[in-house]
Amino acid sequence: MPASARVRRAKREDPRSGLTAARQLANQVFSRASGAHLREGNSVRLLKDAAENYPAWLAAIAAARQTIHFEMYIIHEDEQGRLFADALLRKAAEGVQVRLLYDWMGGFGAASRAFWNSLRAGGISVRCYNPPRLDQPLGWVSRDHRKVLVIDGTIAFVTGLCVGRMWAGDPAANRQPWRDTGVEVRGPAVSDIAEAFAEAWATCGEPLPDSGAPPAEAQPAAGDVAARVVATVPNTAGLFRVDQLVAAMARYTLWLTDAYYAGTTSYVQALRAAVADGVDVRLLVPGVSDVPVVSALSRAGYRPLIEAGVRVFEWNGPMLHAKTAVADERWARVGSTNLNLASWMGNRELDLIVENQPFARQMQEMFLHDLANATEVVLHARSRARAPSAPKGRRDLLTSGGGSRGRVAAGAMRIGSTVSAAITNRRVLDSIEANVPVIAGLGLAALAALAFAFPRGFAYPVAAIAAYVAAALLYRGVALYRERRRQGVPSPPPVRRQEETHAKEPTIP
Repeated sequence: MPASARVRRAKREDPRSGLTAARQLANQVFSRASGAHLREGNSVRLLKDAAENYPAWLAAIAAARQTIHFEMYIIHEDEQGRLFADALLRKAAEGVQVRLLYDWMGGFGAASRAFWNSLRAGGISVRCYNPPRLDQPLGWVSRDHRKVLVIDGTIAFVTGLCVGRMWAGDPAANRQPWRDTGVEVRGPAVSDIAEAFAEAWATCGEPLPDSGAPPAEAQPAAGDVAARVVATVPNTAGLFRVDQLVAAMARYTLWLTDAYYAGTTSYVQALRAAVADGVDVRLLVPGVSDVPVVSALSRAGYRPLIEAGVRVFEWNGPMLHAKTAVADERWARVGSTNLNLASWMGNRELDLIVENQPFARQMQEMFLHDLANATEVVLHARSRARAPSAPKGRRDLLTSGGGSRGRVAAGAMRIGSTVSAAITNRRVLDSIEANVPVIAGLGLAALAALAFAFPRGFAYPVAAIAAYVAAALLYRGVALYRERRRQGVPSPPPVRRQEETHAKEPTIP
């Protein structure tokens, strides 16, 4: 037997190699599911709330020497937004290349055109992601929900925080800050974050000459933390597959914090299966939300979780905006993705997945600390989910100008999924979802009655919408046709159908 074959056989027979092989297999599975490589040699610092995140961001901006890349879903034109604007303008005046990418829907009503123009006038390159366009009637539905800051290609911040006074709070007005989580990253994973920014930047105009960071393989090590950057784009569902895998592979604990929970049936089933296998599954969500309809949708999904043994907790303080997970004291996630279809399927999101025991323990300790300010949701004697002794008037703790407007889309998608299932019978509906098809049915019945009573009032808007969509499609088609002619791409040859010949079967008497 050749020596190499004997070595391979010895490794297979060595029981100590089983753990290594299992980890290699797990790494392969996670890499393929997420589309993200595992990077060794990183330093990851956990940052809690704006009190730790904002100062770290501003210090990194102040120390920048070459590039600042800021991808932020919402920047509010308030004292916090102006604080960051002034910091970025100072660096631009020093000759640092400052590029800022914000989301159109997130920024709608949060900052004025004059605010963005003042940044441009100060030398900052500002781009808006996915504003409404004539040739894409529903294109604006896809959002850039990321919250990322990259400095000189060597340090990066991945977070759930946007920029605004609601995250910072106002002690003078007795307004507590929103609860949120972020991380500071150094090492090879920064290159992946920089590449994700460059890809998003290119969707809004001319691409960057480079990402501003060396390749991950050339990035010097900064610690001993293994991490992967999951930068999802619409319709890729990379993190959704990862979340499903984590629920399937967790052995002891799976603790989740989410701002706008609206879990799909498949994800709920994954959590229920984990509990049935002895995993301690806990979900921490806001007690009150800046968008009440999403809070109601979240509560509509409590019962199947609680009945299966998932422990659900509602945060007692002001808005809980964090999106984190920790499993088995070994695996953790921090980023922008919520546990709903809009985040999993519709948005650009970015999360850092950390495979490091000390960091995971920090995340677990933070989760337990948060539970000390939360109320566990239990089933009432009449089998209705409720939070016993829930504080009254918690809505007053919220400030206006909410965080992620895309959670409304998540609620709409959840309702649409339930209504579709009720009509097509493609999946089994949970009893807690009974109110959705009933309300939808009553709404459609009322709409039908109004249409019969006032046919013109419905025909004209429908005709106007159809005309707009038709114009958009024609505009898009003509633009693509002109682009094809400009590039000199020949038209595809006509396809000729050949008549099929069939051998005549013999007649059997």
